[in-house]
Amino acid sequence: MNDELLHGQDGQEEDVIEETYEEDYIEMTDEEGNTILFKIIDYFFYNGEEYAILTDSNEDEAAEAVDCYVMKIVLTTDEDGEELEEFVPVEDQKLEAKLMEIASMKLNDDEEADDED
Repeated sequence: MNDELLHGQDGQEEDVIEETYEEDYIEMTDEEGNTILFKIIDYFFYNGEEYAILTDSNEDEAAEAVDCYVMKIVLTTDEDGEELEEFVPVEDQKLEAKLMEIASMKLNDDEEADDED
């Protein structure tokens, strides 16, 4: 988020908050060695763990239904001490079903909020 200070017409300073939204992408390799670019749609927490909602960046956003995936975020540290996010598939099918339900509700809420604007 970028904060800017602007001067109003009366010479008084006004605080203006300008939000910038950058799309996040990650590149992953499937079990056959193919590289796939995923778009990160959103992040959320469930039971103290962080998850991300992803979609294949090549899918048509205008399509009615877009395949989404939920991945667990695991923080790791590289040899330089830099913190990295690792995207790990959810192995537990019951947990995955619950996370997909949460992601679906979250995405539907976001769409409704966009429709109101």
